[in-house]
Amino acid sequence: MSDRLFDLKNDRRFSVYLYRAGFGFWLLYILMGARFMREISVYRTDCAVFSFFLMVMALSASMYYDYHHHPAEFEQKKKWLIVMYLVLAGLIYVFILRKEPLNLAELLPHF
Repeated sequence: MSDRLFDLKNDRRFSVYLYRAGFGFWLLYILMGARFMREISVYRTDCAVFSFFLMVMALSASMYYDYHHHPAEFEQKKKWLIVMYLVLAGLIYVFILRKEPLNLAELLPHF
């Protein structure tokens, strides 16, 4: 298994690269809110969801390493991973798979 590009069991590099990519997309999400990025601001929500997806995948890869080398850390991260998968599924449904756009005026009470 060590002849592969990333040995998830014995090497944390892949999870670090995923975290960095997720952080980069999060910074891109922030940058897309600027005025000079108006043309591509339509993809801002997609960028945020992809950033969160990369972070969840990074945590999953990190947990695979921790399962073999740090069992106590694995047990602590396991609960957070379940919560993050549920949040990611909710984000994907609300922002990508839902047929109608989300209307916050209906969700918030009128003052």
